[in-house]
Amino acid sequence: MKIRWRLRMAAAQREVWTGTELRRLLAEKAGLELSSASVSALFTKEPSQVKMTTLAALCTALECTPNDLIDVDTTPVERPVTPPRLVADTPKTVSARGRSMPPL
Repeated sequence: MKIRWRLRMAAAQREVWTGTELRRLLAEKAGLELSSASVSALFTKEPSQVKMTTLAALCTALECTPNDLIDVDTTPVERPVTPPRLVADTPKTVSARGRSMPPL
């Protein structure tokens, strides 16, 4: 599975070109006050996690859906075919009384 963060593209399609503009929209339309550094990080980097409230605020500010911000490729990953492992027969030691020896 591959996930792409598309905030910059979604913002550009709505004529929002800078983090400052996005920060202003978040405050005005969604009531979310984020630091300049936080908005810059969202705008320029792919986050490892996003709070649902932040995602909702971004969607409100940009008038979009989460699908516009997150692109998920659910194509199954191909794994190399590995041959089944062969289990070698191990001889069992039998004591004089007909019982096998305990493992070492």
